[in-house]
Amino acid sequence: MTAAPLHLAGERLLLDPAGALIWPEARLLAVADLHLEKGSSFARRGHLLPPWDTRATLDRLSLLLRRYHPRTIVALGDSFHDAAGAGRMLPGEAALLGAMTEAARFIWVTGNHDPAPPAGIAGEPTDEYRQGSLLFRHIGRGSPAEGTGEICGHHHPKASVPARGCAVTRPCFVADGRRIMLPAFGAYTGGLDVGSHAIAALFPRGGRVFLLGRDRLFSFGLGQKKARGSAPQPRWGPSAPDPMT
Repeated sequence: MTAAPLHLAGERLLLDPAGALIWPEARLLAVADLHLEKGSSFARRGHLLPPWDTRATLDRLSLLLRRYHPRTIVALGDSFHDAAGAGRMLPGEAALLGAMTEAARFIWVTGNHDPAPPAGIAGEPTDEYRQGSLLFRHIGRGSPAEGTGEICGHHHPKASVPARGCAVTRPCFVADGRRIMLPAFGAYTGGLDVGSHAIAALFPRGGRVFLLGRDRLFSFGLGQKKARGSAPQPRWGPSAPDPMT
């Protein structure tokens, strides 16, 4: 995996192709929109989905913890798909999450799907989390104060680009000089195109898209149609759109 360096509010950050943001100096890792137990939430309403989303999401998060060894993990809201989600976790999955909350300080930023702290899960719930010059919240708002960089989620940004004669759709980061929007990290999360008004309104001066590739990111300007990677002909992996988007 090759993470992309990015500077925000005087801090050097890394965007990991798995969809996480790393702040090396603070040993902090941030992820957005885990939507744990989304499958079981749908099942309760009669829409059957394979019940493996929570395990798949936690396994991916566990890999990042082993790669970066963060002291602090910030989950940027919508960590559980509904208020009762934590209580529906299988024992093995609850134990895996419990081990992660013991290994690092966990900050649970509240979201629209989980406005209250997850019941029975260790960690620190908060509406927003600030460390140094960076502000972590679920939904981006307005223009961040001078000298402050905002890290947000909520919109599940995705982008489509042409590759090998078809369109490839993948989750992505969106960034400008004041804000970074993270892609949804959960296994069963859809996405909103970066060209939508809801996302574009948060980046009025333009920005850059960082599309998640198999082992690296592909960057292009917000509004551009063609991605530009580090090689003249980037290899995208599977040519079909990602089923998670």
